[in-house]
Amino acid sequence: MVSCILCHSSETKAIGAFQDITYYQCCNCRSVYKDPGVFLSPEAEKERYLLHQNDVGDIHYQKFVSPIIEGVLKHFNSTSTGLDFGAGTGPVITKLLLEKDYDINVYDPFFHPDRSVLNNEYDFIACCEVIEHFHDPLKEFKLLYKLLKPGGKLFCMTELLPEPENFEGWYYKKDPTHVIFYSEENLYWIKRNCSFSKVSIEGRLVVFSK
Repeated sequence: MVSCILCHSSETKAIGAFQDITYYQCCNCRSVYKDPGVFLSPEAEKERYLLHQNDVGDIHYQKFVSPIIEGVLKHFNSTSTGLDFGAGTGPVITKLLLEKDYDINVYDPFFHPDRSVLNNEYDFIACCEVIEHFHDPLKEFKLLYKLLKPGGKLFCMTELLPEPENFEGWYYKKDPTHVIFYSEENLYWIKRNCSFSKVSIEGRLVVFSK
């Protein structure tokens, strides 16, 4: 059996094969994930991201990220420092917060790969449609925890797992770069095992507090 890509438990089970891809669920942290054998290479992953039409001036794109923007504005003022982690080809969160005079850095392993920004600590971190791409999610969440100042917040957006009977037709799993999927169960596992003090889940918006 394929070990869990989040908690590394060997207590996992196959829950189905769709379009020749086997999906597994961990009996420990309850994560659902794809067979790592189908994960894209970095080169193929980057090519896929280049197909995204992420125009930072697109009002629909700006509206899509608005839950994170509203969360930042609610909890932090413009003297706070932030990081747009996994910003992709169109760092719209960075654009919108810069317009409100926030101090925000940007990082993406493919399109903004300056790792020097990972030497700092931040009041808030934005991860919009990022965490479902993590090939080694425990490593990434531990890094994100480390990057937060005490009292800081990690704002994530992702599509949460549907009910099991709706999984086969779920559009979100069809993206070849989406490899792990989240629910209350594995989000709370991350909270406990990465030392976050709190996690709140409001629809697509997941907020971890340090």
